[in-house]
Amino acid sequence: MPALQLLMAAAIKELLPQFLSPEKVEASFAVMGVDSQLIEDGTYFILEEEGVMAGCGGWSRRATLFGHNHTAGRDARLLDPGCEAARIRAMYTAPGFVRRGVGRQILDLCEAAARKEGFRRTELGATAGGEPLYRACGYSEIERMEVPTPGGVTVPITRMGKAL
Repeated sequence: MPALQLLMAAAIKELLPQFLSPEKVEASFAVMGVDSQLIEDGTYFILEEEGVMAGCGGWSRRATLFGHNHTAGRDARLLDPGCEAARIRAMYTAPGFVRRGVGRQILDLCEAAARKEGFRRTELGATAGGEPLYRACGYSEIERMEVPTPGGVTVPITRMGKAL
């Protein structure tokens, strides 16, 4: 968990500034981070290269769309694969590994695992930094959200979906 937290913090701090103002980058820490439910459910992947964590991400059969352990509005309800979309969650690439296929590889693993469990669609909450990857991988915008944070700054999240 500490290594995951460090990777996520570095990704937010070093990669989001090209997409968001400093205030929104800082506010992002309130709505992004480790979700231990994914680890407990066995649906979280970590990619390493020569013992260095290159990226992480997972999928969920639970209703929560995005966020970390303490994000408001979490919903641990199990989704119905016959009529609901699996969730792609907590995708982060270490800054030293961007543009090397790490995110795409994790996304492929997540989609394959969700498909194997009978899901026909996936949805995710994309950050401004993740949205280009998801569009390139076939995801379409469903809605744009401004997620409020305790500090009063909103963070843009785009709900996106894809048929499997």
